[in-house]
Amino acid sequence: MSVLTRTIAASVLLAVAGCSNVPMLPTLKPYRIDIQQGNYISQDMLVKLKPGMSRSQVRFALGTPLVVDPFRNDRWDYFYMLHKAGALSERRVVTVIFKGDELLRIEGDVVPAASEAKPEPGKVEQK
Repeated sequence: MSVLTRTIAASVLLAVAGCSNVPMLPTLKPYRIDIQQGNYISQDMLVKLKPGMSRSQVRFALGTPLVVDPFRNDRWDYFYMLHKAGALSERRVVTVIFKGDELLRIEGDVVPAASEAKPEPGKVEQK
C-alpha cells in the first residue's frame, strides 16, 4: 500500500471514530404559526342572546356568520377552528335558528355560562 492510501484510510477511520463521541446536535424544526379560522364565539356572547331577538340584534352580538345557507334562510352557522403548531387545538360550531325574523334557539358546542364546567361538545338550546 502506498503512503497516500494509508493516510486516507487512517483519516477516514479517525473521522468515523470521532463522530461517535460528538453529542447529538439539536435538530431544526419548521416554525408553525397559530392559525385561527372562523368566528370566535365566547360564552359571554351567547349569554347576550335571548329568544325573540331580531336578526340584526343577533348579528350585533355574534358578528356576521361565516356560513349563511341560501337554501335555508332560517339558519346561521358560526364555525371556529384554532390550529396551534400545526395541530388542531380547538373546534367549535354554533348554529343560530330563526323563525321568521326572530331568534328561535341556539345549538352548538359552547356550554351555557351558568355552568362552571369546561366547554365540551354537546347541544346548547335556549328557548
